[in-house]
Amino acid sequence: MRTFIPKKDDIEQKWWLVNAEGRILGRLATEVADLIRGKRKPQFTSHLDTGDFVVVVNAEKIKVTGRKLDQKKYYTHSLYPGGIKEETLKDLLARKPEEVIKKAVWGMVPKGKLGRALYKKLKVYRGPSHPHEAQNPQEYKF
Repeated sequence: MRTFIPKKDDIEQKWWLVNAEGRILGRLATEVADLIRGKRKPQFTSHLDTGDFVVVVNAEKIKVTGRKLDQKKYYTHSLYPGGIKEETLKDLLARKPEEVIKKAVWGMVPKGKLGRALYKKLKVYRGPSHPHEAQNPQEYKF
């Protein structure tokens, strides 16, 4: 038997619509990362982009467990001395809820060239509307 390696013509990429309302952040990010990588497809290959496009809506309505709203912190650094800034999950959710989901999914995709290509297939929006109606995304059932 020979090992099957999919070619670009063999890979079919779909568009999925994921509603984040009432979903727990980490569990939602795991499902989205699996869809983006294509891990649930029979032709999954770890070093190739076999995944689908994912549109996440209602990003501001996610849930977290425990005391993460006050205890979880996100850090940024300006690369200048003393340029570190921290922000709690509650503050980031109020300011940019789509960033919370993007950061959670980024932590679950491989780093490097492949990971950056996969990450571009994630589209996250604050409310229920999105500009990808022309792609006709299918509702993803958990």
